[in-house]
Amino acid sequence: MDSDIAGIITRLDEQAAAISDALCTAAQDDIPELPRDDGLSQLMRVAMRDHFRTVFRALLQDIDVAKITAPATHIEYARALARRDVPLTAMMRGHRLGQRRLSQVMFAELEASGMESATKAAVIETLARTMAKYVDVVSMQVLAAYQREHELLLKAQRITRGMQIREVLDDARSFDVEAVSTAIAYPLNWQHLALIVWYPGGEIGHDQLASLGEFVRALAAAAETAASPLLASTDPAASWVWLPYRSVPGDTVMKIHELVRSRTDAPNIAIGAMGCGVEGFRRSHRQAQRAREAAHSRTGQSHVVVAATDAEVFAAALLDVDVEEIRGWVADVLGPLASGTDDDARLRQILRLFLYFGRPYKVAEELNMALRAVKYHLERAVARRGRPIDDKRNVELALLACQRYGAAVLGPGED
Repeated sequence: MDSDIAGIITRLDEQAAAISDALCTAAQDDIPELPRDDGLSQLMRVAMRDHFRTVFRALLQDIDVAKITAPATHIEYARALARRDVPLTAMMRGHRLGQRRLSQVMFAELEASGMESATKAAVIETLARTMAKYVDVVSMQVLAAYQREHELLLKAQRITRGMQIREVLDDARSFDVEAVSTAIAYPLNWQHLALIVWYPGGEIGHDQLASLGEFVRALAAAAETAASPLLASTDPAASWVWLPYRSVPGDTVMKIHELVRSRTDAPNIAIGAMGCGVEGFRRSHRQAQRAREAAHSRTGQSHVVVAATDAEVFAAALLDVDVEEIRGWVADVLGPLASGTDDDARLRQILRLFLYFGRPYKVAEELNMALRAVKYHLERAVARRGRPIDDKRNVELALLACQRYGAAVLGPGED
């Protein structure tokens, strides 16, 4: 190497610490996602200093930069960012910023060296090519380290979240609902619709798990959830999903059917019924499990969608499920209309007949009532329930359960 160039590189090497401090400050100013606590800020500066000294040494000793191993501190900083769940894009922006700022410093030294223009141009071309190659090689190593560490982080998070969700599903456990909601990033006090999703053919592979996450986000958007869905991969052959709502939505099952029809990559889906709070979270999941069991006869098929409110699934549930669970679901669906008063019983009868016939005058004929009285009682039934009949199928099934089980699934008789 020319002695003038070697002198420039040597001077830069002596300034490596100061240059790295300045570049790290600039990176943290320009990239808000980068951590600013003392520990990681110091590691960043050391990693940047070692990064510069490695490339300076390669230039001075004419080492092929393609054979260089990234400094250990540089790899450790990448892993630390992954453990903090700092976006990969932020780390790569930091690399590009460091390359650009270092090039500016090097070229400023060249400008001050007094070299002839032709020589300077040749040196700049050589240095730019070497720097680009070095950054490319090191970036690939750092990227691999980040991705390995981030995958470990995601796996640990999935395991931890899965354990927390299993604890929520345990009927015998009591816990701080707000604290657990924060920990799993899901509102347990809201309304929930539980799903179980799986692909035909056995266990869900790593690639399928990644695409499943994207599908669940698309499903949540189509189903118009009020917050992000909860996805738990606690079973090798299936994943558990909960969709959150502040209030009971309309026909969500229909929207799920429409999305599955529009997506060639859609998994099979078993759907519970809407449930409220922690008990509803648990109950909806149990219903989704029973719906999946009902779908076992379709083994090997794809794009299967089966709901707990489907007639055959619900009929089986009426025979096999604990009455207490049916009572909780009926209360979720009918609200105060599921009370054990004579007046509510009359309103349920009128509403059930109306949903069956579809015309108030048919109800009037069936019960030998005035049409005006039927319409009035229908308005009272809807008001007593507390929300419109947007989920007709659920209401029909809940009314059927009331008719079958009577007082066993009805609430106290107070207004």
